[in-house]
Amino acid sequence: MSGKLYVVGTPIGNLEDFSPRAERILSEVDFIAAEDTRVTLKLLNHFDIKCELIAYYEHNKGEKENYIINRLLSGESCAVVTDAGMPAISDPGEDLVKSARKNGIAVECVPGPVAFASALSVSGMPSGRFCFEGFLSVNRISRTERLASLQNETRTMIFYEAPHKLLKTLKDMGECFGRERELAVVKELTKIHETVFLFTFKEAIDYFEQNQPRGEYVLIVKGREETQEEYTLEDAVQIANEYLLKGNSASFAAKAAAGLTGIKKGDIYKEIIK
Repeated sequence: MSGKLYVVGTPIGNLEDFSPRAERILSEVDFIAAEDTRVTLKLLNHFDIKCELIAYYEHNKGEKENYIINRLLSGESCAVVTDAGMPAISDPGEDLVKSARKNGIAVECVPGPVAFASALSVSGMPSGRFCFEGFLSVNRISRTERLASLQNETRTMIFYEAPHKLLKTLKDMGECFGRERELAVVKELTKIHETVFLFTFKEAIDYFEQNQPRGEYVLIVKGREETQEEYTLEDAVQIANEYLLKGNSASFAAKAAAGLTGIKKGDIYKEIIK
């Protein structure tokens, strides 16, 4: 009979958020698959938990997956954890859960804190409908295309960002969504220096040009207003030409302008290649 895989949430900052059930499960399983064994060891030591740890992270998950699955199939139990928050939410775990289910192995959730939901709850931004976008690509073209695809998004958008990339991301978003678009910048959730900034993109860029970003950030971006101004083809072509001047292809410029204005991409493309 196969064992069970437990998907266990861990604190995103404050260790008091670690649930009694999560503590018990980590004490009872045969082994723990951890994103960073050094980080998880500190958590285990704090709660005096003794358990075998194996590393399971983005760059070795293919290699370790079969090893973990085979142990589960032999009847052992495993808890998968990440450095902070819930596994599989912008962190390793999704592929392991998928493989476990494919092999008929029981999977059980032991919920814990989630950074994006926690940030949204304290941001004051519209929370009735939202979309979670996680981390943007470090590749400029992929990042720009993804932001362009969100120009017409009316739901609140949630992103994660590291401190060394924050200012660049804010500038890219300001260019895509408009520098007067509102957002909340949430940092260091549940920690001593937890802070929620309410900005426009212009204000956020000005602030972080003067204050070096520190800590991990969640960006809560207000969606596009349902009642937007009507754009003409001439307006769309002008926007597309601005993208061209920044080195983007005609196809991308037309697509981005179409997303922002609602004008057909083909009509814009015909005008800018004249």
